[in-house]
Amino acid sequence: MKTSPSLPPGAAPAHIAIILDGNGRWATQRTLPRTAGHEHGSKAVRTAVYGCNSRGVKTLTLYAFSAANWSRPKQEVETLMRLCAEFAENELEELVRRNVHVSVIGDIDELPTRTRRATEQLVEATRDCTGMTLALALSYGGRQDMVSAIRQIAIRARAGLVIPEEVNETSLRAYLSTGKLPDPDLVIRTGGERRLSDFLLFECAYAELFFTETLWPDFTEETLDEAIAAFCRRQRRFGKTGDQVVSEAI
Repeated sequence: MKTSPSLPPGAAPAHIAIILDGNGRWATQRTLPRTAGHEHGSKAVRTAVYGCNSRGVKTLTLYAFSAANWSRPKQEVETLMRLCAEFAENELEELVRRNVHVSVIGDIDELPTRTRRATEQLVEATRDCTGMTLALALSYGGRQDMVSAIRQIAIRARAGLVIPEEVNETSLRAYLSTGKLPDPDLVIRTGGERRLSDFLLFECAYAELFFTETLWPDFTEETLDEAIAAFCRRQRRFGKTGDQVVSEAI
């Protein structure tokens, strides 16, 4: 397993989630159309996926296309959808070879036919893989996902299948599209912005956040190692005091 020289073996966070930001600015800086940034950014997706896989990360979630991104210019949306389809088509054999299990969170029914079918085929082809889980967030929004979950619970409650008093954090999770995923340990956002942008709002309650000025097309394994190293230097307390965490680790 490849690790950063400053990183002890096995220290990688179990679940890394990445907000892929900065494609447009990368292109603008080079007087290129925004779509060129997305084209170059697709290479960074492969870097992130295979870099995490080689470092022993158990789950990687990529915020590839948000529900809000549908409001972007038509040509940009079409390019993003094409790139998503091409990733699913071109990387299928390699992901299977590496034993990567692919899942999707978000409203896949909103995707264009080619993108939806390619994604569904990728999910099916990797269904029995037992290695790293790669979750692709497509047409995903954290608020939208929570509203959908609450609506499902309300429908079942109206039918007498759910007692309101029984609804808790655990039961709510089961209705989220992320229900089968563990909570992220580390969220990486490229591009210099410092916000979650409706990404895994419920699930990121105790995630460590790492923001980098690196634009997504420039994301490298060194960027990944920098984020993991920063994660390893932090003390995760989950509401406890630092002294409690230290004593429990002894």
